[in-house]
Amino acid sequence: MLLLRDLAHQVPLRLAAGAFVLNSGLEKRGADEVTAKGYHGQAATAYPFLGEMEPKRFFKLLSTAEITVGSMLLFPLVPEGIAGLALTGFAAGLVGFYFRTPGLRRKGSLRPTDQGVPLAKDTWLLGIGLSLLADDVVRGFLRVRR
Repeated sequence: MLLLRDLAHQVPLRLAAGAFVLNSGLEKRGADEVTAKGYHGQAATAYPFLGEMEPKRFFKLLSTAEITVGSMLLFPLVPEGIAGLALTGFAAGLVGFYFRTPGLRRKGSLRPTDQGVPLAKDTWLLGIGLSLLADDVVRGFLRVRR
């Protein structure tokens, strides 16, 4: 039987990541055309297929994704595996953006440039997502072994 104390260590992870991602999505909701074009242009540099999408639509989808992922993390009835999978997928896209965008990393290194620091920090979101997934896998394995 799964007890609340078995999940207590997840609360700080889910609150920190969930509040951060949800706030980011809500902040983007009322953005103007110039902001949408700026984000879209950067995203299309890293992921060229996004260049075909209209900037305002891209920005609205990005905002919706952030609100959804943040809400899933904050809502305690969403299982850690599902919340972890959503966060891992979202964060993998952010980390991919960091790796694919010129000028964000020092030459021949994973270390960020000054411009890359704000994006390199998204690796902590990936770590939290993977931790939630690992918890789910281990818990599932332990249930099967009993």
